[in-house]
Amino acid sequence: MAFDGIAVRAVTQELNKKLSGGKLEKVYQPENDELIFHIHSKEGNFKLYLSCNSSSARINLITESVPNPPAPMTFCMLLRKHIQGGRITEITQKECERIVEIPFETVNELGFSVSKKLIIEIMGKHSNIILVDLESNKIIDSIKRISIDVNRIRQILPGKLYEYPPVQNKIPFDTVTLQEIETLCLCTPNKLPKALLNGIQGISPIMAEQLTYGLSISSEIPYTPEEVKRTAQIVYTNLCKILSNLKIGNVCPRVYLNTEGNPVDFHVMPIQALEGVYETRPFEEVSGAIEFFYSHRASSNRIRQKSTDLEKAVKTHLDKLYLKKQRLSEELLKAENSEDYRLFGELLTANLHLFKAGDSQVTVINYYDGKELTIPLDKKISPSKNAQHYFKKYGKSKTAIKEKAIQLEETAEDLNYLESISVFIKNADGLEEVEEIRSELIEAGYLKKRKVYGKPAKTKPAPKPYTTSDGFRVLVGRNNKENDHLTFKLASSKDMWFHTKDIPGSHVILFTEGKDITETAIFEGAAIAAYHSKGRDSENVPVDYVQVKYVKKPAGAKPGMVIFTNNRTVYVNPKLPQVQV
Repeated sequence: MAFDGIAVRAVTQELNKKLSGGKLEKVYQPENDELIFHIHSKEGNFKLYLSCNSSSARINLITESVPNPPAPMTFCMLLRKHIQGGRITEITQKECERIVEIPFETVNELGFSVSKKLIIEIMGKHSNIILVDLESNKIIDSIKRISIDVNRIRQILPGKLYEYPPVQNKIPFDTVTLQEIETLCLCTPNKLPKALLNGIQGISPIMAEQLTYGLSISSEIPYTPEEVKRTAQIVYTNLCKILSNLKIGNVCPRVYLNTEGNPVDFHVMPIQALEGVYETRPFEEVSGAIEFFYSHRASSNRIRQKSTDLEKAVKTHLDKLYLKKQRLSEELLKAENSEDYRLFGELLTANLHLFKAGDSQVTVINYYDGKELTIPLDKKISPSKNAQHYFKKYGKSKTAIKEKAIQLEETAEDLNYLESISVFIKNADGLEEVEEIRSELIEAGYLKKRKVYGKPAKTKPAPKPYTTSDGFRVLVGRNNKENDHLTFKLASSKDMWFHTKDIPGSHVILFTEGKDITETAIFEGAAIAAYHSKGRDSENVPVDYVQVKYVKKPAGAKPGMVIFTNNRTVYVNPKLPQVQV
């Protein structure tokens, strides 16, 4: 990942240009290790995102909405007290390090002007966000408190003087000279990138390779003095070009994507080692590239982190239900083979004179087929009670058939419901969707209600919108409750309803709006339904479609569960339309 000193320099310049002089209107803390600032400046209104997550620490502007907790966390309340309402004087980078400083001019409780500084340290698992009093340089508090038990060299605790992380005796990339680079080049060519990485402050491994562009670095034979000078000159020229572009703000942010469309890396300028190897997506601003990279990168995706417990809970319930279904099926099969009990009872009643108490079995003529039949007996009871015993077992079996059938039907409904939940969790692409699924599972009794301080924010249904190539509007439910709302509240009787046949998935509504539906719209609507289902990765997925008026919800049915008639079926490959809202 290339969030190195060069990327920090570029994003700092962008933030300073847009936010300098801005007023901090609101502070939110959606998670333990992230903050969102709403800032109003002369350039407009912005949302600044700060994270010290070990795998995705960063600072950048964002456009997406992030759900906030109903009650603020402790560090959030502290920031609201000390810097909310304050003005940003400037945003700077500490030398060439991955440290960003944001000083605030604000007013204290007595009305005096005071200065505070927020320091964002972007250093992997050691990342942190620290609030410091500028006058005394003492730490007010930090989002992660580091005690002496954790780090004996550098503690981050309220009241302690703030100290920068220990220096690594590297040369800052913006002050390194040609002579210093020549010294670094006194190595074998194949070790040159590592030598540059260990000697120059603020560059990442991929950028160290970028500085060697135009050189052959595979040899293990040491450079000659002439080769050292030539190599150093090329490295220095490459570095000067980077610094020149940074100084004038001539950056070309881009994200590199693999064949599956997942981000592999990003930087504020083209990386020669990645160009042509991966798909390149350019961005006009650094923050846009950073936001896209982290929001789409699976390893740092908060959606997967947030949904892990849901997936585990649903899987546990599904495993129990599969086992229950298997046992019920076996018991039902056993109960259905109970006609022998009735026959034994009838034959024993008709032949009581042939046996006596103490007999272990009796052989009688089966008057249905004229053949001999041996019936096991209980030696401890009388002949008549043996007959009654078989009639009683027959009666229990007949009752069991009814009960087991009902239980099997209920188990099948629970399985269908949880399988649909499993699909929604897998297909969720927003934290809000995950939380709505969590709420649904809590309401259904599959999860325990978590203790939440404050009043939870109410969320409105927001089905995913699409548009077919011939202009029909399509909405897709993101969970079972939204499926019900979409089908029975938003859709009219003449709109078209889609759902994968016998496969868990979303309700899809194609709105006719008085127009005659086209074959293209039907196939594209079915492809959308297939995409938002468990069959997303399959081909020729069967999809049922019917007018909404033929879709009914049985009394007492679980959310999203419906019955329908007059349907037709098409087979399509899962696909989203090119025209999306």
